[in-house]
Amino acid sequence: MRDYALVTGGSRNIGGAIARRLTADGFKVIVLDIVKPEHDDLDSFVEADLSDAAALPRTLANAIAGKTVTRLVNNAGIVAPAALEDTDPASLDAVAAVNLKAPILCAQALLPGMRAAGRGRIVNISSRVALGKELRTVYAATKAGLHGMTKTWALELGRDGITVNAVGPGPIRTSLFDTVNPPGDPRTDAIIGKVPMVRLGTPDDVADAVSFFVSDRAGFVTGQVLYVCGGMTIGSV
Repeated sequence: MRDYALVTGGSRNIGGAIARRLTADGFKVIVLDIVKPEHDDLDSFVEADLSDAAALPRTLANAIAGKTVTRLVNNAGIVAPAALEDTDPASLDAVAAVNLKAPILCAQALLPGMRAAGRGRIVNISSRVALGKELRTVYAATKAGLHGMTKTWALELGRDGITVNAVGPGPIRTSLFDTVNPPGDPRTDAIIGKVPMVRLGTPDDVADAVSFFVSDRAGFVTGQVLYVCGGMTIGSV
């Protein structure tokens, strides 16, 4: 029997590429998203508002009922660009609900099944922005927090045969990237110019990294953050 993988925000862009890759890898993929999938590489789709912490546990319980779900990819995320002086508490609450609270709730829902199976993989999709970027106070804070959660969970869950890692994409061409970094904008051109590979990444670049972390081959790799950034993080830490 094939194991299931649950991918949040798996309907399109990076999440869609991850869902397609994990399906090709032999997993039955459950996509949890607020929008319908733009692809057919999934076993089931569950419409869910990941910011609704009150409803999410029940939604997750229904989504995984009767299934052996041993892989979790916390991919869903939102960004609220603003300078420090324009950053308000409401935006912090909104972004943290999806970028931090939802991954916790998803992991809690799947943890009993992973422990019962004696195996599990959790991959948190972070961002190079966790290292710092102008106009990203809230987003950077939540993604840096995701790094701390990744390392903490790795320490807590290793004895259960569960690994926890994070993938931090750099500039990846997605609809979200294009929204906050319009093509042809001087800021966007400056970003590409700083990439040693001199190009934007693709969603498939990220999916390839996730594919390794969720595989059986990654059984002795945990608590790590892998940047898929074309080399942008070199010299940044």
